[in-house]
Amino acid sequence: MQVRQRVYAVVLGLLMLTGFTTSSYAIPAWSRQYGTSCSTCHVDFPKLNDFGKAFKDAGFKFPKDDESFMKIPPVLLGAPANKDLWPHTIWPGTIPGIPAIGLRYNHFFQVVSRNRNAYNAQLPNGQVGTYIPRVDNQPGYFSIFTAGNFGSDIAFWVDDDLSVAGSNANGGLGDAYLKFVNLGRILKLPTDSLSLRVGQFEVDLPFSQARSWNLSGWDIYSEANIGAANGLQPQNVNNGFAFSSPGQGIEISGGHLYRGYHYSVAFINQNTSGSSAAPANVDPANGVGFSSDSNFKDIYARFSYRFNLERDPASRNEIQAAGATGPHDHTSLNLGTYYLYGRSVQRATGVRSDGLTQTVITAREPFYRVGGDFSFNYRALNFFGLYMYGHDKNLVPLTPSGFILPTGFIGGRAATFSGGFLEADYLPLPWLMTIMRWDRVNSTADQINGIGADAGNPPPSPFFSPFSSVRNRFTPGVQFLIHANIKTSFEYQIRPKQIVYAPGTNFALTNPFRTNSAVAALEFVY
Repeated sequence: MQVRQRVYAVVLGLLMLTGFTTSSYAIPAWSRQYGTSCSTCHVDFPKLNDFGKAFKDAGFKFPKDDESFMKIPPVLLGAPANKDLWPHTIWPGTIPGIPAIGLRYNHFFQVVSRNRNAYNAQLPNGQVGTYIPRVDNQPGYFSIFTAGNFGSDIAFWVDDDLSVAGSNANGGLGDAYLKFVNLGRILKLPTDSLSLRVGQFEVDLPFSQARSWNLSGWDIYSEANIGAANGLQPQNVNNGFAFSSPGQGIEISGGHLYRGYHYSVAFINQNTSGSSAAPANVDPANGVGFSSDSNFKDIYARFSYRFNLERDPASRNEIQAAGATGPHDHTSLNLGTYYLYGRSVQRATGVRSDGLTQTVITAREPFYRVGGDFSFNYRALNFFGLYMYGHDKNLVPLTPSGFILPTGFIGGRAATFSGGFLEADYLPLPWLMTIMRWDRVNSTADQINGIGADAGNPPPSPFFSPFSSVRNRFTPGVQFLIHANIKTSFEYQIRPKQIVYAPGTNFALTNPFRTNSAVAALEFVY
């Protein structure tokens, strides 16, 4: 029953991704400060054009002559002459001349395929699964956010979801950080070669999930490696880490997002689900617990390089801003790679070597995520994609003959997944963007847990390896800017027929069924 609930929860989660898309923000406060449209920095908010990327890299300022463009000047926190008196006085700074606060709200309407509850029909008599309505209205995020610059190249950002799906309990803090831009000038390094960010933030992903313009998130970013101690290939992996969640820590970075090289290295807290208190996280069914390793920080690194393919030499080195007819991004090719290393802590109720004294035994399972990405931009077309490979070491509790509790851990078959996405965005008009996406995830842990695979990609025999569960999704969409700050969007998620298999086997529990869905959204920022 526990496995069936988990399987159905995953299917339900895939459906509800459309209703609870990740936070995405444009900052209308900057429109007020600079007296310009949101489309100056955004292709289709919150998707940035080259000028928006340069604005972000500069610490939320115009990359050149910022003071001359600002219509509402900042408030001085001390006279500029105080710089000459430092350290005998406080270094002068600034705060925005108006409260740099914005609000965002969106609302969703979803229609799901008729056989969305097909899995319920496969449950034994007397068991009732979670019901999914076919047609549903759903409030999304109501968010408040603030960002700007305190002078001396110190940028700030805070966003908070006051409510999610109409519930305050579902809300929470998103990104909240200070960023010290161009610290390299103190060390006489090249301009913008070294910056520091401190706080809670989404790591420097190739494509931001927190500020995605799609109605549903990219599936690979939400993939966690959670196995099950059953079947012929048991997995004790219980790692809830996913790139869709923010981290807390520090990040050093340099270069630019809109030209040339860019790099970042971050050290963030463990985010593998649970807390560091072992007893509270022990699963009473099998004595296995999980938590984060508070003494170890995940390490994330990224490097990319953008090749400018613009033919016109006069504009090649200029930062392109949007005009009356839409964005004027350079023709370019961006190639990148990324890597994350961490440790997932597994705990179990065990016995000491004397065979009598009960204790908690601990395994620290290294895991990593690695991949590559590309983005090609030609006039109004942006074609991009990402690949990811995830690998978790799998340490299974070892219970010797004659013992009823494990005495240690033994290495098992690693839990792995792979996949990614391809997406093409095209703007036939400045206010109209068409989208086509393909998401794919292939996971050994999903198959062992009995999570369904495409009917055209059934799992192999349990006597052969590796196990896998393949999920594909094709998502065409279209988005309309009613105004620069008001948008309506539509997407249709097409999933091939799926089958739910008995955990760790190729025995089908269900007939093939689809979970296609159509989603429309209306949102605004203020």
